[in-house]
Amino acid sequence: MLGTIAWHNRKLRTCRIFSGNLSLDVTEGSTWRINRSGFCGMRSKKFDGYIDLEPYDTLALRVRGDGRCYISTIYTENWINSPGQEEDNSWQAFVFAPKDQWHIAKIPLERYLPTWRGNVIDAKLEMNPARILGMSFSVNAEGGVVPGAKSGPGGFRLDIDWIKALRTY
Repeated sequence: MLGTIAWHNRKLRTCRIFSGNLSLDVTEGSTWRINRSGFCGMRSKKFDGYIDLEPYDTLALRVRGDGRCYISTIYTENWINSPGQEEDNSWQAFVFAPKDQWHIAKIPLERYLPTWRGNVIDAKLEMNPARILGMSFSVNAEGGVVPGAKSGPGGFRLDIDWIKALRTY
């Protein structure tokens, strides 16, 4: 990610680029402890205090991509108690980024699923939108949920123009 993330009025203020190269290689004997590959992510610093999205029901993201599905993650204060962990709760939803065209993706907050280490927690849980601590974007070589979306190893790029909280009801 180039630059830093700065929130103001619940809107990301400048275009940011999340890009790189997904590789499936795991080098034998590497000094790095890598069990699997083909994944990349970037995360905001924890916000100073909380972002309160309680009055809103949807996140809107203006993105331009490469035809891949990306993962949008919202981190909330730990009130679910992840199995044996003292970490933030994470909630994930897919975002499709059409190739070479700006697109406004609208993700209802209820579509964010509770996850632990990238796996969906199979339980009926509700996000606490009043206690948002941070956000992230990630991509994996396995692809996403949109038929025909680009997947596999190789270059990726997601341009993020802005992020807004909306009240649609």
